[in-house]
This record gives sequence, structure tokens and C-alpha cells, in this order.
Amino acid sequence: MPELPEVETVRRGLSPAFEGSRIERLDQNRPDLRFPFPDNFAGKLTGRTVNALSRRSKYLLADIDTGDVLVMHLGMSGSFRIEAEEGALAPGEFVHARSKDGKHDHVVFHLVRQDGARLRVLYNDPRRFGFMTLIPRAELAGHALFSSMGIEPLGNELDGGLISRLFENKKAPLKAALLDQKMIAGLGNIYVCEALWRTGLDPRRAAGSIAGRGGKATAKTTALAHHIRETLMEAIEAGGSSLRDHTQADGTLGYFQHRFAVYDREGAACRTPDCKGIVERIVQSNRSTFFCPRCQR
Repeated sequence: MPELPEVETVRRGLSPAFEGSRIERLDQNRPDLRFPFPDNFAGKLTGRTVNALSRRSKYLLADIDTGDVLVMHLGMSGSFRIEAEEGALAPGEFVHARSKDGKHDHVVFHLVRQDGARLRVLYNDPRRFGFMTLIPRAELAGHALFSSMGIEPLGNELDGGLISRLFENKKAPLKAALLDQKMIAGLGNIYVCEALWRTGLDPRRAAGSIAGRGGKATAKTTALAHHIRETLMEAIEAGGSSLRDHTQADGTLGYFQHRFAVYDREGAACRTPDCKGIVERIVQSNRSTFFCPRCQR
């Protein structure tokens, strides 16, 4: 499943097509994806304008001029591509496409941009684990999808003190705590492994062991907050990680995977200078964890 940097890469690629554009028509080619589409889904969006396209955790949020928010999730295999109405890739526009097999084009947005250009944004999803729904903006924060969601890891809230407050007295392994979406939203397996390596922390240690008393920041929680943000930002700038077939917004492969220090490097030498450790793989909560047992403590 795409992680936060991949979803942010998609958002940046789609924004020039969506923002300020009018949805002239919407083709809904099946009644459901992971979940059924809302009643009269196409009708509610036809003729409406997209005011903004944002991201919350791993969700894309398109603010519509009716006050509704079109919430989109890519699932396991969902992707978008952008075409000019005549079928050629629009000059200067972007594409993010995993599959171009038309039988998996489940939703097609026919857009008219403010400059008059006509585009199609096609949502393609072979496995159909993604979904789209409409939620009134006023109800978004309290909706079941978002009400228990933690803070954004790229926001200013994430610092050493906050991590200490979240992790204080937590006996769960550090990696499990970081993947808990109720505390920090959007972190996934790849980037947690990489951030923990950069911070020199063993993913198996208790989360509470790095927290200060009374939620006071420690050197470890401060460093961890820094490296989480650093890892995510570097991945976004690199266009994500091309595991399987992820592509960045201009259609080229993301390349952050070439910077992996531990993820998917079992048996390789640790990249910490002078460490001489070997990357190991263990399983935590049915997910692979990669780390260096020598320099991550």
C-alpha cells in the first residue's frame, strides 16, 4: 500500500489538474470499489468546482464548492493518470499511472480548467481496494475515517515533547507504537524502519523507554521526531519509493528506495559509518522489520 510520501507525491501531481477545475462530467463505471459509491455520486459532482486538493494521512481530500469533500484512498493498486480530452498526454501536465488497462478505469473525471483546457483524470484500480466517498467538510473531523486519527508527522506538532507524551508508559514495541495511526497518522512500515535506523533506536524496545517523565522531551524523542520528518521529506522530494510499480507524478519511477539504509536489505552491511553490523529482518505484528542490531539500541 502506498505510504504517506507516495500519496503526497500523487497529490502534488494531481493538483494542477484538479484545483480550480470544473467537473463537467463524471463517468462511474461500476457500483463499488472496496465500498459502494455514495448514492448519486456522479450527479453530486457533475458541474461542481474543485476548490482545493489536500492530504490527510494517506487520504486525498478534494474540497468541492458544495461544501462536501471528495475523500479518495488508493488502496493497494489504485492510481491516477491524466489525459487531454483528445487522448494524448496533456503538455505540461502530470501522470501517475500503475496500470493503463482500460478495463480497470473505474472513475473518469472530465475536467474543464480555468484556462479552458479539457482534461480527463482516470482512476485505475485493478484490485479495487481503494475507495471514494463524499463527506461534508463540517463533519470531516468527526467522521469515522478521521475521528481517531493522530497528528500529521509533517506538521509542527511533532516534536520530542509530543512523542514523549504519546509514548509515556507504553510497553508496546517502538515500531508498533509508531505505526499506531491513532497517535501519529500516515507513518508506514518502510519509513518507520528508516527513521529508527537514522535515530539509532532498536524497533523492539518498549516505546515508553525513550519517553521523559511527565511528557518531557528527551534526546531520543527529539532526535526521533527530527528523523521522521527528515525521512518523509526526503522521500517526497525523491518521488517516493518504487516498490513494485509506484511512479511519481511526472511518470518516472520514484527513487528513494536507492537510499534505503535498512529496509529490504537483510544480510547487507549497515550503512552507519564504522558500524560493521549486518542488517537483520524480523517479523513484528505480521510485518517485516529491518534493522541493525549493532548500532540500533
